[in-house]
Amino acid sequence: MVASDAEARRDLARECALAGFEAAHPATVVREEVALDGGRLRIGGATIDCDDYETVVVLGGGNAASQVAAALEDVLGDALAGGVVVTDDPAETERVDVRPGDHPVPSERGVASTQALCEAADAVDERTLVLAVITGGASALLPAPAAGLTLADLRATTDALLDSGATINEVNAVRKHCSALKGGRLAARLAPARVATLVFSDVVGDDLSVIGSGPTVADPSTYADALAVLDDYDVAVPEAIRGHLERGAAGERAETPGADDPAFERVSTHVLATNRTAVDAAVGRAREAGYEPLVLSTRVRGEAREAAKTHVAIAEEALATGDPLSPPCVVVSGGECTVTVRGDGEGGPNLEFALSAALELDGETALCAVDTDGIDGATAAAGAVVDAATLADRRAARRALRENDALPVLDDADALVTTGATGTNVNDLRVLVVG
Repeated sequence: MVASDAEARRDLARECALAGFEAAHPATVVREEVALDGGRLRIGGATIDCDDYETVVVLGGGNAASQVAAALEDVLGDALAGGVVVTDDPAETERVDVRPGDHPVPSERGVASTQALCEAADAVDERTLVLAVITGGASALLPAPAAGLTLADLRATTDALLDSGATINEVNAVRKHCSALKGGRLAARLAPARVATLVFSDVVGDDLSVIGSGPTVADPSTYADALAVLDDYDVAVPEAIRGHLERGAAGERAETPGADDPAFERVSTHVLATNRTAVDAAVGRAREAGYEPLVLSTRVRGEAREAAKTHVAIAEEALATGDPLSPPCVVVSGGECTVTVRGDGEGGPNLEFALSAALELDGETALCAVDTDGIDGATAAAGAVVDAATLADRRAARRALRENDALPVLDDADALVTTGATGTNVNDLRVLVVG
């Protein structure tokens, strides 16, 4: 009976997470948020008269970009002339050209695909309505090295930043100032076209300037900010990168466009899905199963292994005292944790979160920690489901955690959640099933 109950808790944790994936999928979101009635295009609570424009195109990138493009084709039909999106998760489209890229580290094919996007951007004018699709993953999938920089420079810098423990805001401050497209520079390229940016947020707090490194929004960060990130985290980058940033900080290179730049006069931004979209769906599934749900936060961040201990402590408190909820209950959280890499193993933030939790869990609790894009770090797993019985060798598990090698341990325990690319990306999702 105990084993059956444990299995049911693990199954529910997984089901809640997968409900979040489905709710945040572009096919679901676009169907709810975008509609064409006659010549009037509704995006959320805003309306655009398509009859004011000769051409409507889709341009953009990210993990979910092609899925958004396919959904927009369904809505717009013949009103959509075409476009270009760059992604690592291609969907079938009839009008929009889907080009390949790579994530989380930029690639040669990503550079070539982004060049095709730039050429399409250069072809628009004031009679064009651009639906700019920006989703999580666009920072890596849209590599456009600034003058004097190479793809190798960007790759080395991205690797070093992702291993440093820097937040996504800090990582993207550097990326924006090494790019010819990010930090509002795509908007400058598209002007004077009318631009409606459709956003799927994978950033804690949904800062538009950070999502996909903000290619169509004003950038509040500076070259000096980018240099400070490298110095604060002692990030070793190619000399070309540091020299480029230093010249920018000295005023020898143009800053990314700010809020008063005329490039943004005909740009609007519409956030269609966020981490809250997935969290709310997970809560709904828990409620359907008869569990009292609680949203802990959609803004959990920090070192993954430490954040996991806080989640375990909440489960312990619920079992011991009935606070903050009496079991049976489900605690859901979102956000984005980071990993400071000290070893050379295989893993990602959600796998480290799950492994750290598995070392602490005791009693009637199961935890699922996943990345909603289906790819945790550079692994083929979305994350893992664990409970107190997951680990057979705790000493080996602790060693694996020290070496950033969570994947093999959780794989051996048959704890991995493997979905493949999910078609969306709205940050991390964690489900704690108690009692």
